[in-house]
Amino acid sequence: MVALGNAIRRFPTDRPVIALFVAVLAVEIVGATGAVFTAQGLAEWHGVLTRPGIAPPKWVFGPVWTTLFALMGSAVWLVWRQATAKPAAVRLALGLFAIHFVFNLAWSATFFGLQAIGLGLIGILVLWGLILVTIWAFDRVDRRAALLLGPYLLWVSFATVLNYQFWVLN
Repeated sequence: MVALGNAIRRFPTDRPVIALFVAVLAVEIVGATGAVFTAQGLAEWHGVLTRPGIAPPKWVFGPVWTTLFALMGSAVWLVWRQATAKPAAVRLALGLFAIHFVFNLAWSATFFGLQAIGLGLIGILVLWGLILVTIWAFDRVDRRAALLLGPYLLWVSFATVLNYQFWVLN
């Protein structure tokens, strides 16, 4: 078991390109699971809601999330690369990332799957706070990783305002 842990810690420095690919692909795949709820909600429910004036066209969300997940995967890779040098800080950062990612996926399930706009608003506010904490933890390991999460924080900030407006209008 210890050998496996050491191999996982060394992998991003021993095979950096492959490790980057693995990190980005893993985040993209896990992130895409939220699309199941989104697609269901868009098909059955979202179209009947009153849309806020700031709501972008629906086609924007796929490319934006794909880009954001790629940036998140790259940030995870940068943190993962420091596993040997800063093991405790990396464990904390990646643990917070995993917790925050659960809330990211839970928002899609809540807003689109359960069609609960108010509960989605509470969830996205928690997610926003968890993103800030994750950025802080990533910054303790690698400033570049923290900066790569900046566009994600901005998008979720916009999504929070959008969620609030959907709640007010509907």
